[in-house]
Amino acid sequence: MNAPFKNLIAGEWTGSQNASRNINPSNTNDVVGEYSQGSVDDLNNAVAAAKAAFPAWSRTTPQERYEVLKKASDEILARKEELGKLLSREEGKTLPEGIGEATRAGQIFAFFAGECLRLNGESIPSVRPGVGVEVTREPVGIVGMITPWNFPIAIPAWKIAPALAYGNCVVIKPADLVPGSAWALVDIIQRAGLPKGVLNLVMGRGSVVGQALLEHKDVHAISFTGSVSTGRKVAAACIAGNPMKKVQLEMGGKNPLVVLDDADLKVAVEAAVQGAFFSTGQRCTASSRLIVQAGIHDRFVEACIERLKGVTVDDALKAGTTIGPVVDQSQLDQNLKYIQIARDEGGKLAFGGELLNRDNPGFYLQPALFTETTNAMRISREEVFGPVANVVRVKDYEEALAIANDTEFGLSSGICTTSLKYATHFKRNAEAGMVMVNLATAGVDYHVPFGGRKGSSYGPREQGAYAREFYTTVKTSYTLA
Repeated sequence: MNAPFKNLIAGEWTGSQNASRNINPSNTNDVVGEYSQGSVDDLNNAVAAAKAAFPAWSRTTPQERYEVLKKASDEILARKEELGKLLSREEGKTLPEGIGEATRAGQIFAFFAGECLRLNGESIPSVRPGVGVEVTREPVGIVGMITPWNFPIAIPAWKIAPALAYGNCVVIKPADLVPGSAWALVDIIQRAGLPKGVLNLVMGRGSVVGQALLEHKDVHAISFTGSVSTGRKVAAACIAGNPMKKVQLEMGGKNPLVVLDDADLKVAVEAAVQGAFFSTGQRCTASSRLIVQAGIHDRFVEACIERLKGVTVDDALKAGTTIGPVVDQSQLDQNLKYIQIARDEGGKLAFGGELLNRDNPGFYLQPALFTETTNAMRISREEVFGPVANVVRVKDYEEALAIANDTEFGLSSGICTTSLKYATHFKRNAEAGMVMVNLATAGVDYHVPFGGRKGSSYGPREQGAYAREFYTTVKTSYTLA
């Protein structure tokens, strides 16, 4: 085994006493690498480095920041197959999905390279004679980032890129389960020309590194993506600190896909299967609740089962694999628990839900589709975060909309219909941050806002030009002429 991959602190790759093994979920005998486990001291040193680098970096020209981000984008895109393979090997996405995510990371950096040059302000006449008013944006300061395992390169990219574009310094703690993609991304960005200390990577346990990041007095903002329960703790820590931190949370989802009687059946089935089961269902935007009108219900279920019979669950790197493994044993155990819960509640397992054996030992689960469920069941209320979906039968559009909105979450919501009337009404009345018509609820663009409502999100949106709301602070200046 090679020496552990190190943390990046103050522009130097720094080792630690402990390291963790990054295991391939498609083949548990395959160790992707060993990655340093940072300590509280490492985290403190990283924040100190960011603090020292901030005065100079925050005053760089837009052109300087553009050149760093554009160079990073160019290398990410040039190495997208290599990075995609690493991602698929450590997280379990199929290779095409891994390459697609790496490509998206490169596109994100290209977009925010442009944003460096698009940041503007306002000059406004005062209500008082002879006074001028300027409204400008400045970087918020030192930004701490805690990222999840399900999008191990895209989510770090869409947090780091805007932070740097707007002149902030960064300390990032990636998910302990999949540090490899974040390490590779940070290495690329650092070599693109960043001054020492602007970007720092500290890998390790959330209870150690993450908690120290939340409590550090010199961190001005925290961007977090993860579970609702952890998100609430993050928010509480940010508010309790002195000074209080700006906070951005992206959390769970229990996303509905409504299928009306007038839907194109082929379109609806593809949207449901893609949204619910691809990426092994490990997406906060996955359509885990399929709300289907009675007139099309039986045909829809039958067609979904036929479609699922055609998917191939296997090694993420193997050609022809449709769905890769679950990310680890803990997540697999959670999926199996919810499959049993759904059965105990009276749901009918119409397809799948079985453990699968493949050439290599891994966390292979056949996609599970339940019918005869209601929106009151736990399988409809709680996020499973795996290839498990349930069908709820409804009588009409009004009931479908009510059930779609009857959830504590509000990230993504979809409808399959050929009716302009219902599509328009649903877009206006779905209680979600993102709405899809005749598309899977999972799958979004990188240049527009991402985020939800209710228990799914808190704080300003991520991605697109709206990212500036979190990564900048507004200043209003008055001048007597």
